[in-house]
Amino acid sequence: MIIDWLLERMTEFEDRSAMVCANETVSYGDLLEGYGVWAERLRDYGLLTGEVVALEGDYSPAMAGAVLACMANGNIVVPLTAEVSHKREEFLGIAEAHVSVTVRGGEWTAERLYHGEPANCLLKKLTASGNPGLILFTSGSTGAPKAILHDLARFLERYKKPRETLRTLTFLLFDHIGGFNTLFHTLSNGGTIIPPSSRRPDDICSLMEKHRVELLPTSPSFLNLLLISEAYARYDLSSLRMITYGTEVMPDWTLRHLREALPQVELRQTYGLSELGILRTKTRESGSPWMTVGGEGIETRIEDGLLHIRSRWAMLGYLNAPDPIDKDGWMNTQDEVVTDGDFIRILGRRSEIINVGGRKVYPMEVENVLLFMPELADVVVKGEMNPLLGQAVTAFVKPACPLSARELKERIRLYCRGRLEDYQIPVKVYLHDQDMYNERFKKIRK
Repeated sequence: MIIDWLLERMTEFEDRSAMVCANETVSYGDLLEGYGVWAERLRDYGLLTGEVVALEGDYSPAMAGAVLACMANGNIVVPLTAEVSHKREEFLGIAEAHVSVTVRGGEWTAERLYHGEPANCLLKKLTASGNPGLILFTSGSTGAPKAILHDLARFLERYKKPRETLRTLTFLLFDHIGGFNTLFHTLSNGGTIIPPSSRRPDDICSLMEKHRVELLPTSPSFLNLLLISEAYARYDLSSLRMITYGTEVMPDWTLRHLREALPQVELRQTYGLSELGILRTKTRESGSPWMTVGGEGIETRIEDGLLHIRSRWAMLGYLNAPDPIDKDGWMNTQDEVVTDGDFIRILGRRSEIINVGGRKVYPMEVENVLLFMPELADVVVKGEMNPLLGQAVTAFVKPACPLSARELKERIRLYCRGRLEDYQIPVKVYLHDQDMYNERFKKIRK
């Protein structure tokens, strides 16, 4: 069985705390017992090997047991959280889900959705292999969501090597590559995960204080929100040893103020793609935007300023889009980078670059300046079509104080002079009173 090694590893940790959920501490022995219960449930329900199972819910002991049981049964798992409920029917259709299992606390329900063989050729191939699978959906922050299919037999290989683990708050969602990575890294190394019931800054900080959290994996957008709220100052975060951040480019403003607010915490940049998995990184120094990317089974190269990666852990392909991985196994990440020796710095996606009369403007370059303005709480910079220049720089801003669009635009132009080139200064400014990040706390740039 594909997960025998993982079950044996968890048995070694039988008396350790595996999860703290709703103030209840659950041991690895409890999780293994729950796995046994779920394996029996799935047999009684008549779930067949190779069928696609949507697991709807979030981190919980019951969900962990359900995931393990599905993997042991050779099923293809589709994790879905409440945050994507508005896309549920679309996702279930793309995944050709046979069964939906909803887990809420200790309760569960199952619904048969589909009978028969899958139509998608990738699903057919994986089903024929007998290996369990994983379907994840991209966030769609810059376009339509894509369905990513992984062979879990290959996916789990990276967790066999023992590594250090910390008491970890599972901020990244259960249906996110980072969240799935957190779950299996923790289970395979005997660590403890603390799932939050809310992702508001005060609630996150309260949970970290109460359960002595050591590691917070999150996104730059949440860290920006954390700093603006000043929630970090209202709680005892002395147990926190490390914050890892990824999913989007980190603004200089956020990084600088985070170092000042939490000087005892190591800040480590991560890098991963749902298509390739989470890669091992080494930050030049705590709080530096420069890093190396690689690790066992990973190769990188830079062509035309774009990062290309070949990964042993790569997906089988998209279910609803052309395969971006070439015949030699290389994927163009579309991330623009600059280099300094062995270190790289991510500038942003090439598709997000604004072309102003033939000159490149990186949105993050402009955002890095604007975020230092006390009048702004958040900002997203985008390109807008312009008949003379091709594109013009446009700023969508969330004000930190009441100002008209006209007055704010004038302040932005004055502030940017001497800090940006003329062609980089926003020519249009739109006031935006809503949050500018999606359910995964990633900036919406579409």
